[in-house]
Amino acid sequence: MPDVWIREQALTRGMIEPFVETQKRDGVISYGLSSYGYDARVADEFKIFTNVDSAVVDPKDFAPSSFVDRSGPVCIIPPNSFALAHTVEYFRVPRDVLVICLGKSTYARCGIIVNVTPLEPEWEGQVTIEISNTTPLPAKIYAHEGICQFLFLQGAGPCEVSYADKAGKYMRQRGVALPKL
Repeated sequence: MPDVWIREQALTRGMIEPFVETQKRDGVISYGLSSYGYDARVADEFKIFTNVDSAVVDPKDFAPSSFVDRSGPVCIIPPNSFALAHTVEYFRVPRDVLVICLGKSTYARCGIIVNVTPLEPEWEGQVTIEISNTTPLPAKIYAHEGICQFLFLQGAGPCEVSYADKAGKYMRQRGVALPKL
C-alpha cells in the first residue's frame, strides 16, 4: 500500500504509534514513512545470544538464560551470533492486511540480516526482531534508528479468521517476546 494509505491508517486508526510522517535520514539509518512502506526503529533493549551454558536451542523449551540483556544506544552482536530486539513502534494491523518485513539495505550490505515473521491480520504489539550477524567480526546496531521496512499488503477482502480471533500467543506484546509453545 502507498504512503497515503499508510499515513491515513496510522493517523486515524492508530496502525503505527508513534508514527513518523516523513523519512528521517540525516546522520542516522533512515526511518519513518517511505513511498510504499514504513521504516521502523529498533528500541534500545537487546537480548544477545550466548552459548556460555552450552544449552541446546529448543523452540519448544527455550532457555531464557541463553541471552544476555543489554540496553543502550548501541548493541554489539558477536561474530556469527544474533540478538533479539523490538521495534520502538507499536503496530495494529487491520483485518484485511498482512504485513511483511525486510531488513534495511545499509545493514544487509554489512552482513547483518533482519528476520521478522509476517504480521497477521488484527495482530498488534511491538514487533520482536531477530538480528543476525553473519560476519566473522563484531557488528554494531544503532538503537532508535531504522532497522527494517514493513510493507502492507491489503487483501481483496477481510480474512475469515484473524490473529485476534485465534487469540494468538504473541498478541499485544511489548518488549522482546521469547519463543512460546
